[in-house]
Amino acid sequence: MSICITDIMQRAGAKKKRKRVGRGESSGHGKTSCRGNKGMKSRAGGKRENLREGGNLPLFRRLPKFGFSNVLFRKEYQVVNVGDLEARFDDGGRVTASSLEAAGLIRDHDDRVKVLGDGELKKKLAVEAHRFSASAAAKIEAAGGNVNWLSPKPKKKFVRRPKPVAEKSAAVPEGEAKPSAKGGKSGDKPPKQKKEKTKKEAKSDGRKQAE
Repeated sequence: MSICITDIMQRAGAKKKRKRVGRGESSGHGKTSCRGNKGMKSRAGGKRENLREGGNLPLFRRLPKFGFSNVLFRKEYQVVNVGDLEARFDDGGRVTASSLEAAGLIRDHDDRVKVLGDGELKKKLAVEAHRFSASAAAKIEAAGGNVNWLSPKPKKKFVRRPKPVAEKSAAVPEGEAKPSAKGGKSGDKPPKQKKEKTKKEAKSDGRKQAE
């Protein structure tokens, strides 16, 4: 008995019927084609914003804004101490971000690395990092190693100068008046300045002298 290829039945469920939507209640998908009621969500591409609250004012606009946040500006570093370099690297070696990642001291060699001065360092190492603390740089150079900055050094913070203290005037013994700014004593009255004569006064003085 010969069997034709058309007689071979496919596995049940291997081919599914195409879902025809929008064909009314008799299609088996209901009046709304399994999309619920009308509105934005029943359309293709309809997406609701996470912070939207209908007609209400959103919460992020109801809350007051004050202060300063450094979330968008701060720089995070992967921290390594000089004690870890002493334990993981040989004398005369070169320390880079890739070697630190291979040694298991940092997670990603593409991120910034900062070396701190916790621990002791007696090996001569050439260390490359984005930041060094003052104590870490001093310990690396004291051991004969080199410090290579991969980013510019941070600027020094502004230091406010103290206000100059006014010099205290010399103590004046009791019974004497304190000298004033004009040079005399504070108890003395300033000398009267002679006023310039007006034209009328000058004419009257001339008449009196003529008489």
